Amino acid sequence: MSSLVIAPPKLTDAALTVRSMTVFSGSVFTMDVDGKATFAFEAKNFPEAFELCKEDWVREDLTTMTSNGVPLCSSTAKLTVRRAGEAEIVIYRDAAMQAQTDDLVLAYLVDFYVN
Repeated sequence: MSSLVIAPPKLTDAALTVRSMTVFSGSVFTMDVDGKATFAFEAKNFPEAFELCKEDWVREDLTTMTSNGVPLCSSTAKLTVRRAGEAEIVIYRDAAMQAQTDDLVLAYLVDFYVN
């Protein structure tokens, strides 16, 4: 599956990836990898957001991305979700407006490189 990567303006430490997965309009959540905020996304509710932790493609994508030479995720990393903070919501909303899609938008909160 191909991904579209866009760097939001004025936000040099964030990027977004658009995946082909429709999400209903809802609340903004943050995926933490081993306690580090990694990306923000929208889900209808917490149970729906938590399901993203179980998706194989999420871990697979995160293990192929690096930040400062370190993978964003390992095979044993703990993936958790929480309600996004105000700054994370702003980053997500900016990324979602740029993407202009009904697909799932992941607004990355870290600089990353795809290996």
